[in-house]
Amino acid sequence: MTRFFRSAFVIARRDFSATVLSKAFIFFLLAPLFPLLFGGVFSSISARVAAQNHRPVVAVIGDKSDFAKLTAAREQVARAVGDEHLVSLVGYAPGPDLAAQQKHLLNSPAPPIRAVLSGGLDNPRLVGALANDGDTVGQLQLIISNARVGSATREPDFAVHDDAPSSGATNSQRTDTAQIAQTILFILTLMLSTMVLSQLIEEKSNKVIEVIAAAIPIDAMFVGKLFAMLSASVLALLVWMGCGALLIQFVKTGGVATLPVPAVGWPIFLTLSVIYFGMNYLLFGAAFLMIGAQASTAREVQTMSLPATFAQVLLFGFAARSVGSPDSLGGIAATAFPLSSPMAMIARAAEDPRLWPHLAGIVWQAIWIAVILRFGAQLFRRTVLKSGPRQPWWKFGRA
Repeated sequence: MTRFFRSAFVIARRDFSATVLSKAFIFFLLAPLFPLLFGGVFSSISARVAAQNHRPVVAVIGDKSDFAKLTAAREQVARAVGDEHLVSLVGYAPGPDLAAQQKHLLNSPAPPIRAVLSGGLDNPRLVGALANDGDTVGQLQLIISNARVGSATREPDFAVHDDAPSSGATNSQRTDTAQIAQTILFILTLMLSTMVLSQLIEEKSNKVIEVIAAAIPIDAMFVGKLFAMLSASVLALLVWMGCGALLIQFVKTGGVATLPVPAVGWPIFLTLSVIYFGMNYLLFGAAFLMIGAQASTAREVQTMSLPATFAQVLLFGFAARSVGSPDSLGGIAATAFPLSSPMAMIARAAEDPRLWPHLAGIVWQAIWIAVILRFGAQLFRRTVLKSGPRQPWWKFGRA
């Protein structure tokens, strides 16, 4: 056992130094900037396009006084519920032929008019493609009602006091924190767990792994490689967390102090985040390392890792069921299933202040990690040095 741990430590130190002390590690630390940059650019573009496409435009045929009242009433509603999906009003003077004017406006490409409102405030009449658009009709009913009574110019004035946080606001903020933390954990694991594949394929192709296997146990090589990449990933995670906190401190008014506090508090939550990242990485990293042991080329790695990546996405969706209801049947099932347990537990840490479920969850995950590492090391030992003609898939794993 002493030789096993010493050999695993040697491999871990070798791979960790080769990864962290290389110049490429600097570019690896900068990797999250590119998806964040592209995500911000494309999300702003898609949000603007979606707002333009989903905001219905209604043409109002009538005199200027009625249109002014409707516009004031619309602005009142926009201040209350937001302007993103609220109906947009465009005024037109009445023409000699109302039917022809309505038909012309409904066929207008710019702006794309959804419906035409005529008849004034006393006898409004709406014409357009509204069979499956109840939102537009409901919004216009509210706007016309406010415009009739003239409430848009005399909103009720009452005192508003921002006192202690309410349970509803706190639960909503903690749910958002749980979703964000769970998504970040999934993306980081998905991005970092595949690093062991390229390194393993490189060593298999140049026969370095056979030289190493002649000096140390294959099981120790498997564990050493996995924990080496875990250590490098945790180091990168700590750097990203520090940079993120520094960025929030300078960009957000009030800094990190204004962020919603998780149920267990920030110190414990950040500690659990690192622990659950390690657990999640070991679970999926062992699976990817076993996949790399079966493959001989980069093409085979891509082919074999694709189902594993889809499985990760499905497990993320399964764990997402626990957000908002960690004690529900779906939340407990996601917590009990070992491959989704870390993602479900990080969400629980944001919503539930109790600590004993995390102690039980960490022990439960550690047991399954030991089982998976044991099975993975045995499979790794039987396949990593195997040469000669390939066996059919139905004889996979046979001696």
